[in-house]
Amino acid sequence: MTLPTAKAKLLEGKRGLIVGIANDQSIAWGCARAFRALGAELAITYLGDKAKPHVEPLAQEVDAEIFLPLDVMQDGQMEAVFDRIAQDWGALDFVIHSIAFSPRDTLHGRVTDAPRDGFLKTMDVSCWSFLRMAHLAEPLMTKGGTLFTMTYYGAQMVVENYNIMGVAKAALESAVRYMAAELGPKGIRVHAISPGPLATRAASGIAEFDALLDKAKSDAPARALVTIDDVGATCAFLALDAARHMTGQVIYVDGGYHIID
Repeated sequence: MTLPTAKAKLLEGKRGLIVGIANDQSIAWGCARAFRALGAELAITYLGDKAKPHVEPLAQEVDAEIFLPLDVMQDGQMEAVFDRIAQDWGALDFVIHSIAFSPRDTLHGRVTDAPRDGFLKTMDVSCWSFLRMAHLAEPLMTKGGTLFTMTYYGAQMVVENYNIMGVAKAALESAVRYMAAELGPKGIRVHAISPGPLATRAASGIAEFDALLDKAKSDAPARALVTIDDVGATCAFLALDAARHMTGQVIYVDGGYHIID
């Protein structure tokens, strides 16, 4: 894919961290493309050695200045990423947190039956990691900034087969509101972006996901599925000074699907 064109480099001079690119179908990749198209400089992470060959060419495509491994379940890796950003850049303007995980047996089982270990891993990766990133980003955002995470409609309503991830995303959305209140006086904004169903690698773990895609396409007022570039464009807009009075929100990018019963 080629980068989308932009008439103005509205984010030139801004620097940000993108977490969650697995391949060229990832939401985080759509965000990286949109931010780079507007002139932002990027730091990009990859999950591990298996993911690196898939992510490294994408990082090169958007001229990522920092490229490091990040498994949020590995002690010290997140701190190492932010230490490198502090060393190389000394400041940070935005963070994209686009990761979530639940053990297969926990995700596919009833919420009522969730084992403690599976529940804690789900919350650790899908919610707490965003809190920790905000904690580490805060001292680097001396002139303000924007923190983004990805959520889904299943945080608000019961969606068949979404199960324990809906619980984790509900906690994540609540965390966004509290973080926005706490960090707002420092000029740091916090948003949860809620895309409609997307055919990403992460979504492939949800049972009967193809049926959910078909339903979204047929029922959404826009009669179309959202793309990763749609999500990226929304995030890029929210990072602009023009959106400086928007914070603590769940932003739906789903063709209106969430308004339909």
